[in-house]
Amino acid sequence: MSKRPINGILNDTTVNIAGVILKNPVIAASGTVGYGSEYAPIIDVSRLGGICTKGLTLKAKPGNSGIRIWETPSGLLNSIGLENPGIEAFIENELPRMKKLGPAVIANLSGSSPEEYAKGAALLDKSAVDIIELNISCPNVKAGGMAFGLDPAAASLVTGQVRRRSPHKPLMVKLSPNAPDLAAVALACVKAGADALSLINTFKAMAIDVKTRRPVFDNISAGLSGPAIRPIALRMVWELYDALQASCDSGKPAVPIIAMGGIACGDDALEYLMAGASAVQVGSATFAHPSALINVITGIEMYMWNHGIRTIKDISIK
Repeated sequence: MSKRPINGILNDTTVNIAGVILKNPVIAASGTVGYGSEYAPIIDVSRLGGICTKGLTLKAKPGNSGIRIWETPSGLLNSIGLENPGIEAFIENELPRMKKLGPAVIANLSGSSPEEYAKGAALLDKSAVDIIELNISCPNVKAGGMAFGLDPAAASLVTGQVRRRSPHKPLMVKLSPNAPDLAAVALACVKAGADALSLINTFKAMAIDVKTRRPVFDNISAGLSGPAIRPIALRMVWELYDALQASCDSGKPAVPIIAMGGIACGDDALEYLMAGASAVQVGSATFAHPSALINVITGIEMYMWNHGIRTIKDISIK
């Protein structure tokens, strides 16, 4: 947590996400820093507000075959396929190490059926994770994943089942930018028990290797992330904040928004915070610059200090 008096104002970078206090609003996005310890020799991981795990499934998954990462102008295509050791192995082997790092631990939960999601949630509910991030928006798996995040009824069904099986952990639902009506999906998730919403996951995209004259990825399509998507993601966060605000009698959104999409520096994160997000996740930028997460934190702190802003909430212009 950063606290420093500037012109008589004590600035405070902490944020409250569904009852969990993060020391700052910067979270390592799922699948981009492993389980945190992989980056510990390179950056001061303890400075992060939170770390999202790789996508976790009930049973271990080997991930997709073939090429998994492909660079594109101002972005990155990935088709990892949720490679992970399974939830029980994660709880036994990875979670204790993550807890020692200091940031809040956010378990990214995926599955291929509502029942599988629910069983995984029940295991995580009894663990030491701080927040469950329900991933209904991954475009890189053949069953489940994004399919549940495209339709309000399907999103509500999965969210409701996970909520019932994990009554003790805050539940964040990760939304897909590919949904025909993102606001309708988001509101359905909130009604079904979501405590927070994270957006956006990657855009469904593809690449063709002109040398081989074949699609780059075995799955044909992949997920596009990076700076290229930031203006679109920012617009979606702005519009979702308005939709949530309109649905609440209090005039304030009932749940916090955690924004992501192309964040590489402090100013990028500030745009999202100004658009109504309570926190941000940083992902693809860490592949090019492992220090990006720390640079984003420092950029937010310096902005607050230089402008005499007391809390993260005071950054919003909404």
